[in-house]
Amino acid sequence: MKLLIIEDDRNLSATIRETAEELFTVEQAFDGEEGLFQAEQNIYDCILLDIMLPYMNGYEVLKRLRESKIQTPVIILTAKDGIDDKLHGFREGADDYIVKPFHREELIFRLKAVVRRSSGRSEDEVAVFHELTLDLKNRTARIGDTAVVLNGRQFDLMEYLLLNKNSIVTKEQIFDRIWGFDSETTVAIVEVYASKLRKSLKPFHYDRFIKTFRGLGYMLSDEEEQDG
Repeated sequence: MKLLIIEDDRNLSATIRETAEELFTVEQAFDGEEGLFQAEQNIYDCILLDIMLPYMNGYEVLKRLRESKIQTPVIILTAKDGIDDKLHGFREGADDYIVKPFHREELIFRLKAVVRRSSGRSEDEVAVFHELTLDLKNRTARIGDTAVVLNGRQFDLMEYLLLNKNSIVTKEQIFDRIWGFDSETTVAIVEVYASKLRKSLKPFHYDRFIKTFRGLGYMLSDEEEQDG
């Protein structure tokens, strides 16, 4: 999973990063404009957003994100604990609110809770689609009582499609989420792994649930893709 920390206090940002790295790949931004740019350009599982930021405050960053239809879960970080400040954050689309200073355990708990709510993950880290079950902790897959071999990136792709089921995910989003922009390969690799995933699911006839939108991306649909 990927986390973006938008916090201008570099010491605090470093402390948060060290805490969160047990759960996430962490990226940092140190002012509002930089944070907004990164949040718009990349795919994150959660954003930790300070309110008092240079160039653009956290409320404005959050407002711009929601206006752009970016629904990444956002936890607001602030020294302000008044009810008006909290309500302001929630009105702009915040998912949670944590007041500085906070304990490490509280931060980890809130991160896990927000990501679990947004992704549909259960406490035992299992994701389900019809009779397909993904054990996200042990990275194993089953359809009914039969194990399905999904190696490496195939499992990652299946997980990403499942957690975004009935929504189109573009090839660029998949590439960023699974390989990352720093990868030496290209976005064309997504098609290769989509084909491999279909082949792994075909014996169970689950390949028919993966719809292809040519030139755009893929969607795991509750309705089977029909031939013809």
